[in-house]
Amino acid sequence: MNNIKLLRTKRGMTQQNLADLLNVTQQAVHKYENGLSEPDIQSLKAMSALFNTSIDYLVGNTENPRKNDYVTDTYLTQEELAHIQMYRRLSSYRRNLIDLLLKDCLQTPGC
Repeated sequence: MNNIKLLRTKRGMTQQNLADLLNVTQQAVHKYENGLSEPDIQSLKAMSALFNTSIDYLVGNTENPRKNDYVTDTYLTQEELAHIQMYRRLSSYRRNLIDLLLKDCLQTPGC
């Protein structure tokens, strides 16, 4: 699963950064990248979304890293990744508050 390492390093992420986002250990990410174990489907889905790529690319079934040919690659910054990580740690009540704030802000000019 060298593609996982390639995508991770392309983003400037450490194994620990990726592990934190997947809720696994750094050792688990190391094992994924070195073919010593395979990620579960939940981790594959999360990495697919995070890296905007297909699961087929992650597991080496295709050389095309693009999820869809019509979608351009977009990458999250370290700050955006940190925000996602913090958001995931919030209670559902606090997530709902953040969601409402964001929706309100998007509807307010100049927000």
